Amino acid sequence: MSTPASIILVVEDDAIVRMLIVDVLEELEYKVLEADGSEQALEFLNDKNQNIDLMMTDVGLPGMDGRELATQARIVRPALPILFASGYAESIEVPEGMQVIGKPFSIDQLRDKVKSITQ
Repeated sequence: MSTPASIILVVEDDAIVRMLIVDVLEELEYKVLEADGSEQALEFLNDKNQNIDLMMTDVGLPGMDGRELATQARIVRPALPILFASGYAESIEVPEGMQVIGKPFSIDQLRDKVKSITQ
């Protein structure tokens, strides 16, 4: 009997970048929820019937940025692993229990980072 696929919430305002990330994660057999910003992400996060094993969010979202979203996510899901994606990864201070991957990243880097978090 196989284990169910991890469910990853991808929050990215750039449609092309979001599509590429989703495609890669789906090829790696993850189930993916897509949000184009913090407001849509919060709808998923606040849905008590929706399992989420990891939230991957861009830091530079319009309106509520990725860090603010992470703070809100941890209020409703305190143990939720969070992976920030940023073009300025080296300059980001990441709160405890959260990780960062620098943009641009390779498919292998994304696979390895997500796998290390979801196992």
